[in-house]
Amino acid sequence: MKTSWRSASLVASAAAVLALTTACGQDSPPAASQNVGATAAPGDYGSIGSGTAGTAGGAATGQPSAPSASSPSNPAGKLSVSTAEKVGKVVTDSLGLTLYRFDQDTAEPPKTNCDGDCAKTWPPVPADDAEAGEGIDKALLGTVTRADGTKQLTVGGWPAYRYAKDVNAGDVKGQGVGGKWYALAPDGKKAQGGAGGGAGGGGEAVQAGLSTRNDAKLGEIVVDKNGMTVYRFKKDEAWPKPVSNCSGACLEKWPLVEPVDFNDTKGIQKKGYMIFDRTDGKGKQQTINCSPIYTFAGDKAPGDTNGQGVGGTWYAVRPDGKLVGASE
Repeated sequence: MKTSWRSASLVASAAAVLALTTACGQDSPPAASQNVGATAAPGDYGSIGSGTAGTAGGAATGQPSAPSASSPSNPAGKLSVSTAEKVGKVVTDSLGLTLYRFDQDTAEPPKTNCDGDCAKTWPPVPADDAEAGEGIDKALLGTVTRADGTKQLTVGGWPAYRYAKDVNAGDVKGQGVGGKWYALAPDGKKAQGGAGGGAGGGGEAVQAGLSTRNDAKLGEIVVDKNGMTVYRFKKDEAWPKPVSNCSGACLEKWPLVEPVDFNDTKGIQKKGYMIFDRTDGKGKQQTINCSPIYTFAGDKAPGDTNGQGVGGTWYAVRPDGKLVGASE
C-alpha cells in the first residue's frame, strides 16, 4: 500500500510542478540548463564553528581504536538486510556493518562527492566482490568509478559507504549525521528515521518531509523531516525562475534541500512549490514559493537556528516562502 501511495504521489507531484511554473513567471517547465550562478563569498555563508560530526569532507573526532572493520580494503561480500531499532530495514555487508548514502551524491547518474578526509570518515564500499544476499534485489546493485579510479558499490544508483564509528555489527551511528548521511534501505532509498530517532520497526510516526514549527524567537518556520531549520539565501533568485547562487564551499555549509513531494509536506504553501535543476552536478533542489531552500551545517540538533542572519544573507523561511526577519 505504501509503494502505490508513493507512486501516485510522484505522478501528482510531476503534474503540480508543471502547473506551478507559471507562478515563477515561466511559460514552460524549468530547463536543466538553469544557471547556478557564482559561488557565495566566505562572508556570505558564515562559519559553522568547531563541530566535526556530519560535516562533509571533515574528519570526525574519536576514531575507533579497534581495527577498522570499515576500512576501504574490506570487501563487501554478500549483502543482506537487517532491522535496526528506530531506523528500520537497512543494508549490511558480510560483516553486518551498516551501509550508508550521502545526500550530496547523485544516483542518476551515480556520482560520489565524498573524497579526502570525508572518505576517511565514510569509507567507500568496494564493488569488486559485492553480491546480493537474501532481501537484496541484485538488479539494484551497480558500480561508480571514483576519482582515483577505484570502483565503488552503488545501491539503487546511490554510492555506498560505511561509517568509521560503526565498529560492531548492527551499529547505525551514522544515521542522520549532519542531516546528510542515512543508512541505505534495501531499495536504495534512505532508511526511515533521522538523527535521534524516527520511523522504523518500532512503529513511530514519521515527520513530514517539510513541515513547520513555532520557534520562540522566530515564530512559525519551515523545518525538514529531521526537524532541522530550513533557510533561504538572499542572493538567490526566484523570479522569473529559481537560480541558486550558493555552490562549492557554500554548499558544504548550506546543504541544499532535495525534492520533497508536496503530499509529504504539512503547512507549506502550495503556490510556487516546485523543484529546479542545478548545473553544478548537485542534482535537483526544492523551492518554496520558487525560492531555493537549504539547511545549515552549523545546526547540530532539531530546533537550532544558528543560521539565522548569518552574513546578513541567510534567513529562516516562513510557510509562504518569505524570509524571517528580513525584507525581500
